[in-house]
Amino acid sequence: MEGREHNHTHHHRTYVSQLRHQLAHLITPHSHEAADKVDAAMETSREGMRTLWISLAVLGATTVLQALIVALSGSVALLGDTIHNAADALTAVPLGIAFVLGRRAANRRYTYGYGRAEDLAGVLIVATIAASAALAAWAAVDRLLDPREITHLWAVAGAALVGFVGNEWVARYRIRTGRRIGSAALVADGLHARTDGFTSLAVLLGAGGAALGWRFADPVIGLLITVAILFVLRDAAREVYRRLMDSVDPALVATAETALRAVPGVRGVGQVRMRWIGHTLRAEADIVVDAHLTVVTAHGLAVEAEHALIHAVPRLTAATVHTDHTPLGSDPHAPLAHHTARAHSPTAP
Repeated sequence: MEGREHNHTHHHRTYVSQLRHQLAHLITPHSHEAADKVDAAMETSREGMRTLWISLAVLGATTVLQALIVALSGSVALLGDTIHNAADALTAVPLGIAFVLGRRAANRRYTYGYGRAEDLAGVLIVATIAASAALAAWAAVDRLLDPREITHLWAVAGAALVGFVGNEWVARYRIRTGRRIGSAALVADGLHARTDGFTSLAVLLGAGGAALGWRFADPVIGLLITVAILFVLRDAAREVYRRLMDSVDPALVATAETALRAVPGVRGVGQVRMRWIGHTLRAEADIVVDAHLTVVTAHGLAVEAEHALIHAVPRLTAATVHTDHTPLGSDPHAPLAHHTARAHSPTAP
């Protein structure tokens, strides 16, 4: 064991960049053991849960206040906003379940863990946004066909302002946390809350129109709220769809390739793949090393490459690094060629 540590230290001191990296470890010590990765995942889940509960409390209080004003005034625009606020608050339930499931360790059936539960929660959030849009549209059309007088306009205006402030605060909080921990579902939920804020301002306009005697102002604003909800539905659905389809930012792939090329001993970089598992990233990468290296040395380079990736790519928790060697005689991948050709064939099942 002591000899191995000595060789490892000597290898790091050979390169100035690696020595600098070791000094950084001394200043802020950490490791990449499985336990540390689990702790990091649990910490981000705890942060997500904290965000959900705080935003749920704020939106819950806003919804209760607006519901009281709806009963008092009969405003259908405020009713649409209240419905949307209630739906936004309730999306904390599937997200909370997803964050709790995400803490579970991987097993022989779910070998990558339970992080995908967040993507399923994102689908439920998109469905909730769509349902709230349909309900708001129905209420607005019903009021257009059967106009009714709105009372207590000052209370409606006050509830609209409260709705805007509460939702905008929650939106910023959720989006900021979601992007920090890499949760697409939480970002989609934040976008949902942001729509509620703007629809609350629309309610304020409707109250102003009603005060001027325009009887259709309230239901028309209700329809405009529906249109705003549909725009956010599009953005949230796109965000969740991309996550379900394993989409990643191309800049992350470029960062990974640059980090791999900077590892001493890596002669080339092949294919790099990444995918999100909940709010953490996993990667697969091919590197080219000298053909005459021993298995032990080549494995050491693969470990160094994974280490470099974990440091270079935010939210990356693990990488599988495959080593190819520089050309030496026949192609070692030849036995796989017919499998690869069949997989890319248009007639392949």
